[in-house]
Amino acid sequence: MSEIVDNQPLEQVVVNGVAVTLLGTAHVSRTSAEAVEALLDTGDYDAVAVELCPSRYRALLDPEALARMDLLKVIREGKAAMAAAQLALGAYQQRLAEQFGIEPGAEMRAAVDSARGKSLPVLLIDREIGVTLKRVLNNVVWWKRAGLFAALLASVVSREEVSEDEIERLKEGDMLETTFADFAEDRRELYEPLIAERDRYMAASLVKEIRDGTHRRVLAVVGAGHLKGIRDALENPAEDPAAEVATLDALPPARRWPKLIPWFIVVLVATGFVIGFSRSPELGWQLVGDWVFINGGLAALGAVVALAHPLTVAGAFVAAPITSLNPAVGAGMVTAALELFLRRPEVGDFLQLRRDTAHWRGWWRNRVSRTLLVFLFSTLGSAAGTYLAGFRIFDRLTS
Repeated sequence: MSEIVDNQPLEQVVVNGVAVTLLGTAHVSRTSAEAVEALLDTGDYDAVAVELCPSRYRALLDPEALARMDLLKVIREGKAAMAAAQLALGAYQQRLAEQFGIEPGAEMRAAVDSARGKSLPVLLIDREIGVTLKRVLNNVVWWKRAGLFAALLASVVSREEVSEDEIERLKEGDMLETTFADFAEDRRELYEPLIAERDRYMAASLVKEIRDGTHRRVLAVVGAGHLKGIRDALENPAEDPAAEVATLDALPPARRWPKLIPWFIVVLVATGFVIGFSRSPELGWQLVGDWVFINGGLAALGAVVALAHPLTVAGAFVAAPITSLNPAVGAGMVTAALELFLRRPEVGDFLQLRRDTAHWRGWWRNRVSRTLLVFLFSTLGSAAGTYLAGFRIFDRLTS
């Protein structure tokens, strides 16, 4: 075997009579990509498993898929925040490529390209990135989630240069792990869904794929940070790998009480208006004015920060006080729809999206990413305005 392969972390595991070779790779290493190609060139394998989920696999084969994204549908389905997070991670990857001439995930592309060139089946064993992100957020207490998401975006978007420490971490883990590693205080909460669950998921997926005996020698290309966990899980496999995959794929059941909070606030604000008008029309109108100017003003401020169209800013001011009294429709949905109508993204915006968002100024320059920012910032502004206006109303009624 070549010297390149000899210097890479390799583990051999036999599962149900199938020989599985686990190759631990560095996601920013050209040597890892060369080792993948060298192993497949031996002809010793009849299948290749990769640390990819279906959506990342499609993105690898079709990098221009973003150009076909229905942005309004993404926002309407409540996936804007998730789209922004995934876009930020993609931007981080683009910045690595520009700064170091390294394309993260080159070893996965090499594995896929080599397998397809040799007509070998490609087994996708990782969990969908969206499911992982949602399970990560579920493991964080509710009042930390917004801060975690904001810090994630800020840490990925705001830095023009990627440090050497981050490069070293990328040699052991993947993009998600490296990004979340910055949040030291939350590491215990993040480790389980981000690393341990995925180790078990990839092992169970492998066992599920090879159980029927179709494959006899499988090369599994995984990040070096997952090597030990997957090996241990393969040596002690789940009794029912399909059930294990289904369990780890399941989204946590939605809690009902958080959905009741906006309606509870509506009741409190409406009650405040009734009490105010019952005392005097002057007080009642003061309360209404507080509600409109604080809620609408902060939503409009969020739109201004996102460099929204002036008419979108005006729309945020008008819509936020109304939508805050109807939790079924958010201010961000209104402002995003207005921004899309007034500044419809062109094909070039979608094609340049990843390159533009690699630098923080590009988020405001590209019409697609700017629309996401308009949605996020006006939503945050309206949410802050709802609470501040509520406190102001309470203060007026009790003073």
